Amino acid sequence: MSDVLTQLNALKRPRLLINAARMGLSEYKRDTHLIRHLGEQVPKDSATVLRQLMVIEHDLDQERRTRAASYSVARHVEIMIAMMNEARRLRHDTIPAPDLQAVP
Repeated sequence: MSDVLTQLNALKRPRLLINAARMGLSEYKRDTHLIRHLGEQVPKDSATVLRQLMVIEHDLDQERRTRAASYSVARHVEIMIAMMNEARRLRHDTIPAPDLQAVP
């Protein structure tokens, strides 16, 4: 799981693309958007979802770099938003819960 986060942190993308994705995070609706990106069978765990999104994003980035006519910056931003959201969920899930026992 931290492996996928390490891969995500190693990505180098244009600042404008990252900033656009960050701005869209507040409007992101996981249930609705992931079905559109991944189809009806969306995995439950964020690590698997993030891996699938990273494959899609890699293909989009290749299209961007080669200036392919099929490249959609809007789709790229949408995938980046989903990736950021899944990474946030994954990081949140891996933080250990605090020990709430009372100290005498």
